[in-house]
Amino acid sequence: MNKLLASLLALILSFCAHAQKQKPLPDTSAKYNNMEEIVISSGNFAENKRNIAQKIEVISAKTITETNAQNTGDLLMSTGKVFVQKSQQGGSSPLLRGFEASRILLVVDGVRMNNAIYRSGHLQNIITTDQNSLSRVEVMYGPSSNTYGSDALGGTIQLITKSPVLSVNDKTHVTGTAFTRYSSVNTEKTFHADVSIGGKKLAWFQAYNFSDFGDLKMGDNYPDDYPNFGRRSFYVDRIGGIDSVVKNNDDRVQKFSGYHQYDFMQKLLYKSSAKTSHLLNLQYSNSSDIPRYDRLQDMKNFGGAIGTTLRFAEWFYGPQQRFLAAYEFNAKRTGFFDEIKLNANFQDIKESRNTREYRRYDRFDSRRENIRVYGATLNGKRIFGQNEVILGVDMQLNDLHSEADRTNLLTGAVSKLDSRYPDGKNRMNNFGLFFQHLYKFSNQKLILNDGIRLQAVKLRSSVIDNSFLQLQDTLFTQNNFVVTGSLGLVYKASNFTTIKTSLSSAFRAPNIDDLSKIFESSTTARQLVVPNANLKPEFTYNMDLTLVHSFNNKLTAEVTGFYTRFTNAIVLAGFQLNGQDSVLYDGVNSRVVANQNVNKANIHGFTVNLQTASFNGFVASSTISYTRGRYLVNSNKASSVYEKQSDGSYKLVKKIVNTRPLDHVPPIMGKTTLLYRKKKFGGQFYALYNGWKYLDDYNPDGEDNAQYATADGMPAWFTLNLKADYALTKTLQLQLGVENILDRNYRAFASGFSAPGRNFIVALRANW
Repeated sequence: MNKLLASLLALILSFCAHAQKQKPLPDTSAKYNNMEEIVISSGNFAENKRNIAQKIEVISAKTITETNAQNTGDLLMSTGKVFVQKSQQGGSSPLLRGFEASRILLVVDGVRMNNAIYRSGHLQNIITTDQNSLSRVEVMYGPSSNTYGSDALGGTIQLITKSPVLSVNDKTHVTGTAFTRYSSVNTEKTFHADVSIGGKKLAWFQAYNFSDFGDLKMGDNYPDDYPNFGRRSFYVDRIGGIDSVVKNNDDRVQKFSGYHQYDFMQKLLYKSSAKTSHLLNLQYSNSSDIPRYDRLQDMKNFGGAIGTTLRFAEWFYGPQQRFLAAYEFNAKRTGFFDEIKLNANFQDIKESRNTREYRRYDRFDSRRENIRVYGATLNGKRIFGQNEVILGVDMQLNDLHSEADRTNLLTGAVSKLDSRYPDGKNRMNNFGLFFQHLYKFSNQKLILNDGIRLQAVKLRSSVIDNSFLQLQDTLFTQNNFVVTGSLGLVYKASNFTTIKTSLSSAFRAPNIDDLSKIFESSTTARQLVVPNANLKPEFTYNMDLTLVHSFNNKLTAEVTGFYTRFTNAIVLAGFQLNGQDSVLYDGVNSRVVANQNVNKANIHGFTVNLQTASFNGFVASSTISYTRGRYLVNSNKASSVYEKQSDGSYKLVKKIVNTRPLDHVPPIMGKTTLLYRKKKFGGQFYALYNGWKYLDDYNPDGEDNAQYATADGMPAWFTLNLKADYALTKTLQLQLGVENILDRNYRAFASGFSAPGRNFIVALRANW
C-alpha cells in the first residue's frame, strides 16, 4: 500500500510540474452544460462532476445506444470498468472494488432497489431495469452511505430512466425511439418503443420492451490447456415421463439457458407552476422462468463424494417480477431551501426458486418470496455564499412473506416444506437523517466536500412452524444505530490538472437474508445455513486519491488509487444447531454453518483511464483496473519469527499474520477502444480483457465458485469487437456489430456460465 501511495504521489508531482510548463487551456466551462458532466448521485440534486471528490463514472444516453447491450449487466460490463458475474444467462451481478450483491447499492430514479432479502452471493436484480429505457447510469465508486444509507460498502449504481419532456411553446412536443435487434449467438429478438408527448404543463412518457433469448452458444476458440472447458456435453431431459441423461448434439450450446423478459414504464409529469412539478413513475418488469444454468451442471453428491450423474433435472428461478410506483415532488425557491425534492414510493417484488433432483418425481420443491417495500425521501438544498448544503430524511419499510411446498409429480400431492426465510412476520425498517456540505473557497481552486448520516435499522423475523429443524429460538430481532461520514477535497491546480482526495465510511446492517435464512448453501459438500441473531453491521473505511491531467489538450489521463478497510465482515462459518455441528437435512448429513462477524479485510487497487482528443474524427481511449483483497484469519494471533543472536538472545525478525484471499475480488481488467465519427457514419473497434485469476487467489469458503473454473483457476481472456452505425435518414439508423470476433471461449471470474462466442448483431433504430 505504501508503494502504491508513493507511486501516486510521484505521479502527481511530475504532472503538476509538467502543468506549469504548458499554456492554459481554453475556457471549457460551456461543456459542463452537457448532462454528461452533471451528476445527481452525490446528493440527489444536480451537481458538476468536477466538484465532487468521490470517483463517479457516467454512462451517457449516447453510449447506451452505441453499446446496444442485451441487458443492463452487459451494459456495465462493456465499459471495462465494472466487473459482472453470471450464474445464468438471465443474470448479472456487478462488482465494485471487491464488493458485490448486497454490499453494493442499486438505485433506480432515486429509489433504493436493495431490500431485506438481497443476499451476499450473486444477484440478478439489476436486469429487471430495462437498459433501453435508461437515459444515463452513474457509478459511484467507494463507500456512499451518506446519501443512501445501508449497503453502499463498495459503491452505488444509480440507474436513471428517461422522462417526459414538456413543450417550450404552444405546440405539442413529441419525441420517441423505436428499434428492433437480432443477435446470432442466442437468436435474441428484442423490440423496444418509447414515446414522450408534452404540452406546456403536462407531459406523458411510455416505454415498452420485449426480449426473447434462446440458448446461448459459447466460443469455439479454447485455451490450449483447457480444450474441454465449459462444454455442455450432457443434459437432463424428460422423455416419456422419465428423466434421461441426453448427449448434447452441439456441446457449445448451453442447453436450457434461454428465457424471455418484458418491461413497461409509464411516467406522467405535471408542472403546476414555474417553481413546482409533480411526477408519477410506474415501472413493471417480468420474465419467464429463468434456468439456473450453473446448478444444472452440478453432479450428484453421494455422501460427500461427487458422482458421475447430473444432480438436478430442474433448477430454475420462477418469473422475476418487479413493480415500482413512485411519486416525486420538486419545488424551487420555497422557504429556507432553494430546492426541495420529495419521493414517496412502493415496490412489490416476487421471486421463487424451484428445484427437482434427477428422477425424484416425488420432490418438486418450490420456495417463493414476496416482499413489499415502502419508501420515502425528503431532501432540501440551500446555497448561501460559497456553501451548498443538503439536508435529508429517508425511510424504507420492508415486509416479507416467505412460503414453500413440495409437490409429488406422480400423485399431485402437495406437502409443506421449510421456507427459505421464516414463515412468520418478517419486517426490516430503515430510518435515516443525513447532511451534506460543499464549500467553494474564494480562489475557486479548492472545494470541500463533507457529510454525515445517522441511521437506525430495526429488524424482526419470526418462525411459526418449527417442526423442520427444531430451532431453539423462533424470534430474531435487531436494533442498530449507526453513524457514518465523509470528508473530501477537490484541488484545481490549473486549467488542466485536478487532484481529488476523500475519506469516507459506509455500513451495511444485517438483513433478513443474513440473519434468519435456512437453506442448503453448497453443491459439493453439503452445508445447511441456519439463523444467527448475533450479527453486527459491517463497515468500510476508505481513502481515495485521484489525479486528472490534460496534456496539451490532446491526451487526458485519470489515475485513481484507493485503500479500504473492511470490518465486521459477515461470512459463513461453522456453527452449531442444538449442540450439533452437523445434522440430517433432506435425507443427507449436512455441516451446520451460519453467518458470523469473523473477518477483517484490506482491499486496495487502482484505475487508470486515458483518452485522446478527436483527431480527424478518431478518438482513442483505454482503461485498466486492479483490485486486491485479503482478510485476516484469527487476526488477534500472529506467528512470531525470531533469530538467535551471537550472545544467545533472540531478536524478533517479523510477525506473520495469517491471511486469505477475499472473495468477490475480480482479476485485473480493462478495455481499449478506437472510435470514429464522421457525418452519417460511426464505428468503434475495441478489446475487452481480463487477467488470470489463479486458484490460490480464490476464497475457498466464499462465493468465488472454484468448481466452475479450471483446475488452475480462471484463465485470462480477451475479445476483439467491432460495431458500426449509419444514418439512413434523419430518423432511421442501421446498427451492425460483431462481438468476440475471434470466437474466444471464456468465462468471467466466479461465473458458472460461459460467455457468448462470436456474435453478429443487427439493429434498426428510429428516432423522432
